[in-house]
Amino acid sequence: MTLELFSLAGKTALVTGGSQGIGLMISRGLVQAGAKVFVSSRKANACEAAAAELAEFGDCEALPGDVSTPAGIAALVADLEQHTDKLHIVVNNAGTGWAAPLEDYPDSAWDKVLGLNVKAPFNLTVACLPLLRSAASHADPARVINLGSIEGFRTQQVENYAYATSKAANHHLTRILAQRLAPEQITVNTIAPGPFPSKMMAVEFEQRQDVYEAANPMGRVGQPDDMAGIAIFLASKASSYITGQVIAVDGGFSTAPW
Repeated sequence: MTLELFSLAGKTALVTGGSQGIGLMISRGLVQAGAKVFVSSRKANACEAAAAELAEFGDCEALPGDVSTPAGIAALVADLEQHTDKLHIVVNNAGTGWAAPLEDYPDSAWDKVLGLNVKAPFNLTVACLPLLRSAASHADPARVINLGSIEGFRTQQVENYAYATSKAANHHLTRILAQRLAPEQITVNTIAPGPFPSKMMAVEFEQRQDVYEAANPMGRVGQPDDMAGIAIFLASKASSYITGQVIAVDGGFSTAPW
């Protein structure tokens, strides 16, 4: 019974930005837990490579797509509908950041970052609603899992103004959608990672990973299993009664002075 609570056998998932970094960690976890996972990203080659890698652990297919525009989202969902008539899990992981000094921070940064980190999760979730509704039940709701960040509820030293603001907005969007979709048996929760190895953190880690490790109460940065574990939990029956939550996965980093 205990293991069955965390099984994703028979479920179908879509993971955006799933070809690298945190998205790949999540995709791998879902595949290993038994889900059929559609890995999506803008670059078809990266998408195909990730799907081939993950196919060693279970059922995974590449589904390239661009979620930065409504047209791209519509095309992605139309493609998905050719493969399945139900979607149990959607992971809104695709995102971006933009760092620049305060007085040089461009207006275009706000458009790009808010567009991909806030508008895209909203638009994709809405576009996937028919598929999510088909999968949802009282016993085991359909799941929307958003990717936020601990930068959405703490101040930071990095001048990444649009990113931190977008993640705070993402967290509140999760609460709003959770309230709206709960009667339809669709849960909405956010994972808020701390420092994890990813493309976005590559330069920071190259320069001062030891600083992040020293500042973390647990003395390390995140590892793939840390991200896979929370994703499996939020996608599984074990979290059926949880919605509207923002869960920090950071080893206590957000509680420490910085």
